[in-house]
Amino acid sequence: MSKDNVKAIVFDIFGTVVDWRSGLIRELTAFGRGRGIELDWVQFADEWRGMYQPSLEEVRSGRRPWTILDELHRESLVKLLDKNGVRGLAPHEIEHLNTIWHRLPPWPDVIEGLLRLKRRYIIGTLSNGNVGLMTRLAKNVGLPWDVILGAETARAYKPMPEAYARTAMYLNLKPAEVMLVAAHNGDLTAASGVGMRTAFVVRPTEYGTGQQKDFKAERAWDVITDSFNGLADAMGCARF
Repeated sequence: MSKDNVKAIVFDIFGTVVDWRSGLIRELTAFGRGRGIELDWVQFADEWRGMYQPSLEEVRSGRRPWTILDELHRESLVKLLDKNGVRGLAPHEIEHLNTIWHRLPPWPDVIEGLLRLKRRYIIGTLSNGNVGLMTRLAKNVGLPWDVILGAETARAYKPMPEAYARTAMYLNLKPAEVMLVAAHNGDLTAASGVGMRTAFVVRPTEYGTGQQKDFKAERAWDVITDSFNGLADAMGCARF
């Protein structure tokens, strides 16, 4: 089956749809400035994101029971604050920092591209984010999803095969009728392994300047582009 058979398009979120790094840095810097906390907030943001996969692996491996991403993010945040000597924050301040992930900005091409794709396809999430996080993120920045799915509904964190296969199942579709859009070659490799179609959207500044990975497509994915509008063009969606 080719991409012509696609009925639903699902999206990785962090890095593909939203610019997590700039969003974290901006809000962390503002928080620190407002409280007189002097830290290298750029490094803090990178370290927080760097704790993401190790925390997921604890769940994937079965070493800890199912835990949603909001809670994993909070645990990592508390450890990182303590490591940097930031102590005594009120619970509401920690919650404010943890929910930065709910307020991340989309890349500039995202909203228009999604609206074009939505006219022709079911569009939704296939993220490691929990439903509450994804819902608030969509509400805060206007992401026009038809459905929010991912690790919490699949009960599996990517790149476990179940995360992809169960997403297709919940849509009452075969994997080959679902396309995953991601800026990460590894994510697409796992999706293609269960039979999904694939689209690579390059985000060359996801990790800042001098990005060392995912700055280009590493395989001949079904679609390779540099924007969601390019994806909409490739999938036959008319421009406004």
